[in-house]
Amino acid sequence: MATCFVLSRLLFLLLTLSDSAVRVLGAGLGINYGQIANNLPSPSRVAVMLQSLNVSRLKLYDADPNVLLAFSNSNVEFVIGLGNEYLQDMTDPIKAQNWVQQHLQPHIAQTKITCITVGNEVFMSNDTQLWSNLLPAMKMVHNTLVDLGLDKQVIVTSAHSFNIIGNSYPPSSGTFRQDLAEYIQAILNFHSQINSPFLINAYPFFAYKDNPNQISLDYVLFQPNPGMIDPNTNLHYDNMLYAQVDAVYSAIKAMGHTDIEVMISETGWPSKGDPDEVGSTPENAALYHSNLLNRIQARQGTPAKPSVPIDIYVFALFNENLKPGPTSEKNYGLFYPDGTPVYNSGLQGYLPGIVYYSSASTINAWSTFSLVILVMSVLKIT
Repeated sequence: MATCFVLSRLLFLLLTLSDSAVRVLGAGLGINYGQIANNLPSPSRVAVMLQSLNVSRLKLYDADPNVLLAFSNSNVEFVIGLGNEYLQDMTDPIKAQNWVQQHLQPHIAQTKITCITVGNEVFMSNDTQLWSNLLPAMKMVHNTLVDLGLDKQVIVTSAHSFNIIGNSYPPSSGTFRQDLAEYIQAILNFHSQINSPFLINAYPFFAYKDNPNQISLDYVLFQPNPGMIDPNTNLHYDNMLYAQVDAVYSAIKAMGHTDIEVMISETGWPSKGDPDEVGSTPENAALYHSNLLNRIQARQGTPAKPSVPIDIYVFALFNENLKPGPTSEKNYGLFYPDGTPVYNSGLQGYLPGIVYYSSASTINAWSTFSLVILVMSVLKIT
């Protein structure tokens, strides 16, 4: 294991120093790095893989020290997560300070941590106490960062399910659910105060799965289609994701704010699902992600915000075999745990012949030899 770690770090150095490293479509792309699985590669090997893919932003659901250490001295920016189970504790200033000092401060000098998500899809829960704790927890974590002089470096936000939207059609008439209005209003006021983005998890797949006879598959997959016209603005939408984003902007505007950026903290398409999960195929997943990546690369904005490039974290890096729920939940990954692509999404930039990502977490003999020769060459040892 020590040898694999050293070799992974050497190759990471090689990719950082070498101008010949493969560069593929990945610049500006964010990816969610979930770890609800028992067969994933080590974080140090993931660091090598993502360096070759030119992925520069990762979002975690925790603050895993092994991951943060593996990516130290890299160019990857991190969003770290503070789970719903911590929200009650985070309303206490001492506990909030302890969390930041234990999970953030030890890593921030070497690893680019730029954001903390306090809670994830809190309003999907029926626990109204959790709802009530969300904003005080966000404020306390932010205040702790201020006290430690880290608030200019690390922003605070929370990720929400698109289900917090009560009306999304047409996009210009987007509104939040009435039962959440008082909570969302206060949260938006806080975002405006500290200048942090509003995060939304948006999945056109869910809308299509529930209404495949009413919703065009091409419309949700970014394929050529007639699209729809918003009757209030005459803006044309050729895909559902952009319509969802603009519906969130409209909902925020309806609460008196035009100064808050909307970021998509999760979006994706499963490559496999249960019989009733219509559309969950590798072909559709490939279309969704490759078309989305092209739009990210083009720095597109939505029809209502054409000058603001969409800011997106794709879900997810790997298939996660221990995730509960329907089959689709285990099959959102762009890659299998052995590092091979689940389908062709346009992200295939690791270096074949140098690194072999195997389920046994080893590097084969030829790869090791090639790695040593290349590293020695870069470092001018030979």
